[in-house]
Amino acid sequence: MKNLDELRKIRDEVRKSMEIRSGNHRAKIVVGMGTCGIAAGARETMQALMGELEQAGINDVAVTATGCAGFCEREPLVDVEIAGQPAVRYGKVDAAAARKIVQEHIVGGRKVDSLVFG
Repeated sequence: MKNLDELRKIRDEVRKSMEIRSGNHRAKIVVGMGTCGIAAGARETMQALMGELEQAGINDVAVTATGCAGFCEREPLVDVEIAGQPAVRYGKVDAAAARKIVQEHIVGGRKVDSLVFG
């Protein structure tokens, strides 16, 4: 760090990251981050979800992590919970699928049937 402005910038970035992971929002995205999920690419999936939300200017959707759901062969798993609607679980969600889920389900309001698991 070279000056106080850089420290403020880091603080603001951390606050923004924390806001997207908690709080009262219209929707919540939960990424399976157990060891099986991480091994299958869940970190990249979460990064893609958060990046797509940020790029679309969406700040009323929380993104959180959970442990193993017991469906290791379908990892990475992503649950989308939108207020007033049944939760939708997606399986084998890579970065491209994550971006599609944000655009079609979160923005467009239509679940991505080809990715639904369970």
